[in-house]
Amino acid sequence: QLEQQQEQNKPLARELASRTQVEAAKCYQCGKCSGGCPVADQMDIMPRQVMRLVQLGLIDEALHSKAIWLCAGCDTCTSRCPKGVDIAKVMETLRIMAKERGIITEKDIDKFHNIYIGLMKGFGRMYEPGLIVGRNVTTGHLLKDFSYGIPYLAKRKLNLVPYRPKARAEIDHIFAAASRMQAEEVAKVQKEGGKA
Repeated sequence: QLEQQQEQNKPLARELASRTQVEAAKCYQCGKCSGGCPVADQMDIMPRQVMRLVQLGLIDEALHSKAIWLCAGCDTCTSRCPKGVDIAKVMETLRIMAKERGIITEKDIDKFHNIYIGLMKGFGRMYEPGLIVGRNVTTGHLLKDFSYGIPYLAKRKLNLVPYRPKARAEIDHIFAAASRMQAEEVAKVQKEGGKA
């Protein structure tokens, strides 16, 4: 059965390898990545186990894990790896691949990310009240963490009116370049026979 799963996952394995350029085979499962991960206690499988799934070619199973969505992207795992495997890049790429396929195991995290990116596109920097309200509205937790904002408002540490950047064209250029790069990556993967 393992061989059958590996065969079915070959296009995904090729796509992941192409997109990350990470040699997963170098990982010898020492567990330093999992030991240093600040969110490992919340994950369904440890970063080490995600890497093992990648080594075995069981990419679909990794795409369905919660771990790839909970990863904070702090790079602690990568910096601790004695073999120099970029585990954080693998986690991020798996999350991107999962989202492209509509596999979103942590919907609130995805909503938060979408709100964050939307605010960055719109304002060029973070607008905290917009992030908090957006997260609360989309997740249905309207007053969650509301009490934490009151002291910041009282001390004028949070602006209710968002900052309007002067360099609007430059911000638009950055996001356009990022979209172009992503489209080029997807086209490259599709050309190589994977599905993006």
